Amino acid sequence: KKAEWEERSKTRAEELVALADTIKVLNDDDALELFKRTLPSPAQSFMQVATTATSMRARALAALKGARLAASRSSDRAGLDLLMLALAGKRSLSEGGFDKVIKMCDEMIEVLKREQLDDENKKEYCGTQFDLSDDNKKKLEREIADHENAIATAEETIATLAEEIAALEEGIKNLDKSVAEATE
Repeated sequence: KKAEWEERSKTRAEELVALADTIKVLNDDDALELFKRTLPSPAQSFMQVATTATSMRARALAALKGARLAASRSSDRAGLDLLMLALAGKRSLSEGGFDKVIKMCDEMIEVLKREQLDDENKKEYCGTQFDLSDDNKKKLEREIADHENAIATAEETIATLAEEIAALEEGIKNLDKSVAEATE
């Protein structure tokens, strides 16, 4: 969403720069001379084409139909359907009919901005949770390794003590034999 907005803003800025350059070229003295040579008689003039509200409404409806087909969520489609209904209605023919449509578009933009902010906050939260989970995993792995080392040390101690007990028992048996032989 943010990338699309930045792309539109960039395109709009490029168009404004191009328009400024065009106006600069047209206002130049060389351009005036060229126009005078091109249009020798004052009877000829440029024809201005006016855009009617009907054609603007038709273009807006066509754009909304395309957006409606691309909308993935039903809540988006409902908003687009409502905009299309408002454009197609008879009240849109009167002056100020686009005010409601513009207001609805502004509200939809605000909703999209809030959703984008929520998405960014959720992404940040998830990243933090992943980091915490990773830290806990490493801590548990260290504890497991420490316990495994303690178990190995305890097993070695048990084996050593078992050997010492066996040696002491053998010593006791030998001592008992020697005492029995000495007493006979």
